[in-house]
Amino acid sequence: MEPVVNHKWDLTESQALSLQTELASQVLKEDIFSQINTVAGVDVAYAKEGKQLIAAVVVLEADTLNVLEKVVIQDQEQFPYIPGLFSFRELPPLIKSFAKLQHTPDLIVCDGQGYAHPRRFGLACHLGVLFDVPTIGCGKTKLIGSYQELDLTRGSKTPLIEHDETIGAALRTQTGINPIYVSVGHRICLKTACEWILKLAPKYRLPETTRQADQLVNSAIKNLQKPHRQDLKN
Repeated sequence: MEPVVNHKWDLTESQALSLQTELASQVLKEDIFSQINTVAGVDVAYAKEGKQLIAAVVVLEADTLNVLEKVVIQDQEQFPYIPGLFSFRELPPLIKSFAKLQHTPDLIVCDGQGYAHPRRFGLACHLGVLFDVPTIGCGKTKLIGSYQELDLTRGSKTPLIEHDETIGAALRTQTGINPIYVSVGHRICLKTACEWILKLAPKYRLPETTRQADQLVNSAIKNLQKPHRQDLKN
């Protein structure tokens, strides 16, 4: 799986901001896909020391949520920590991960924001435009916007609003549990995005795509950070 849109990654902050604005105009907020048989989850974790990171992609069957494939890679940071520009840090290793996949996902769920972003171009949008694939942003926390309190039952949702624009939705995936924050990534509408997140979260607050990818990177980071033991000499 290779990107259909390519751009440089060795950018200054101002260049990255300009590119975000340019690419944001390509985001499609409507359902443009046929049948969805496979769904991927992605996640990136950083080592506490140094510039190493771990990127993971997990592909699941859309109907059963059985895991079909996992890819984990170790890489080096190429872009500094700048709020609102995380996609420029996380996409280079994710692109390498997607290149190793045997299955091409029909839908990708990102652990982060999509349209619910200051420049309407979070990680899910950036990834979706690069690969021209339907993507959804699904954040554990709210980045921007406000919303009215929603009902406690599973499936309840309310619009996430900024400057009188609906940029996403607060969605309760489990009764009595804190909501998650869903936004359009690319080639999908908000209503359909929320329906898919509910389908992907039958038991837990987070969708299985996110849970599986998160477990992969956390396990890999722990192994990466274990102290190396030198062999004892006789």
